[in-house]
This record gives sequence, C-alpha cells and structure tokens, in this order.
Amino acid sequence: MRVIIAGGTGLIGRPLTAALIREGHEVVVLSRNPATTQNMPTGVTLTAWDGASSAGWGHLADGAGALINLAGEGIADGRWSEERKERILNSRVRAGEAMVQAIEQASTKPGVLIQASAVGYYGPRGDEVVTEASSPGSDYLARVCFAWEASSAPASKLGVRRPILRTGIVFSNDGGAFPKMVLPFRLFAGGPIGSGKQWYPWIHIEDEVRAILFLLNHSEADGPFNLAAPEPLTNKELAQVIGKVMGRPAVFPTPGFAMQALFGEMATVLLDGQRAVPERLQALGFTFNYPTAEAALRALLK
Repeated sequence: MRVIIAGGTGLIGRPLTAALIREGHEVVVLSRNPATTQNMPTGVTLTAWDGASSAGWGHLADGAGALINLAGEGIADGRWSEERKERILNSRVRAGEAMVQAIEQASTKPGVLIQASAVGYYGPRGDEVVTEASSPGSDYLARVCFAWEASSAPASKLGVRRPILRTGIVFSNDGGAFPKMVLPFRLFAGGPIGSGKQWYPWIHIEDEVRAILFLLNHSEADGPFNLAAPEPLTNKELAQVIGKVMGRPAVFPTPGFAMQALFGEMATVLLDGQRAVPERLQALGFTFNYPTAEAALRALLK
C-alpha cells in the first residue's frame, strides 16, 4: 500500500521508512527540501511540502493506505525562547492540520492516520503510574502534546482510524537524547541528574518502529498508546544501568540548578518525568524485543 510520511527524515522516520520499504510498501516522504535530503532508503519517493498544508502532495492521499505524521521541530535542540516555543507548537499543529486537509480532499480516504505525540502529554506526575487513561498535564510540554494530538482529531470524524503515539525517550545511536545521555559516562563523569527520582519512560528504536508497524496493521488499534518499554526507570536507576553496561562509574551527580542555568525552561525535559507504561499496547498483544533497559543498552552499546 501507499504510505505517506511527514517527518520521515527524522530519528524515527528513517528506520520506519526503511522497515516499510522492506515490507514492500510504496513510501512517500514529505520533505521541505527534497533536493538536499540525503541517505534515505532506496525506493523512497521524496515529495516537497511546506509543512503547513496539503499543497503539492495532497492528491497522493487519495486511495493511500496510510498517513503517518511524525513532523515537528525538535524539543531538545536548544533553549526555549518564546519564539522557539511558538515554532515547536506551530510546526506540530500545522502538520496535523495538513494531514486533515489531505484527507478531506481525498475521494477514497486513507485507511489510517498515525499521529505522533509524546509522554509529555501527561506532565510531571511523580511516582504515579501513568496509563493512556491518565489525564493531560498543564505545563508547556503537556499543552504542546495536547494541541499536537488535537490538530488531527477531525480525521476521526471523517472515518479514518487514528492511533496516537505517546512516545517516551527513544534509545538510538543515531540521534535524539540517547547519545547525550551516555556521553558523560564515556568521559567517566556520569551519574544522576537533579534529584535522580524523576521517572524516564524509554523505548529502544527497534521496538518503536515495530510498535508503529503493529498499530498500522491492527485495524482495532485506535486512540492513544504509550510507546514506552514496560520497565520505566528513575533517572538514578537508569544511570546505574548505563554505568554497569559501559563499565563506568555512575556517581557524579549533575545538580538540577546547573541544568536550569544551562538550559533554562527546557531543563524540564531532564528534571521531570512520567512513570508511563504501555498498558493498551500490551493489551493488544504487542511484545517488546527490549523490555529491560539493560538489554536495550547492551544492544546499542555493544
């Protein structure tokens, strides 16, 4: 089937695209700069878009099997100025609205729209176990995730199934937070951040891609799903596992005030967390290749 991906050149999008190609699907990746996009899997069609509408590509949604919306400016790529916070929000909302616009114009509606989100939807929750039934938070990231999900909600009224990916920290050597997390340990300076008590829901990139394919192929999968391994860890516990796997000490703490001084409001990404568990995903029968952090880390750091 034809699968159209917004955000297909990113951390999750590239391996997902490769997996879809291996399964024999026709994959169209929307890109703002297709002429300069490099290292995409063989067989992918790159199509230009403006990030905010269906102009130039919407016709491809007619009769498509699936739309996958992973688009959005990086959360942890720099300090959050007010201008940057607006870009983070708008890039997500406009991409979702563009998906809906394409669906509205399609004579034959796509079968499914997979909508990205994050566990930040729930806001900081302390030790509370967070499932998909938990209420949204009220901090900046929670408001962004709420608006992100809402941007494509009209697709459901158009009869299109809409699984929502509330993803945790993705463990991947190719980017995102993971290389930054292990760098201090490579320098023999690793340890907990802040109190160390904040929960980190995480998922190995392989399981992230597998979970998306699982939701794509299960017609009963609709609504929110926590894409996080069944073993969330506190920051201190994760530091200890990283240290164990790498053979490095995990005793050098980074004070929370230092993170706030360095990153400003963005430090909440590291200093706060959610004890999110994949209740609905497992109830549907999904099994993780990397259910424990030690297994995931050994695979990535071998």
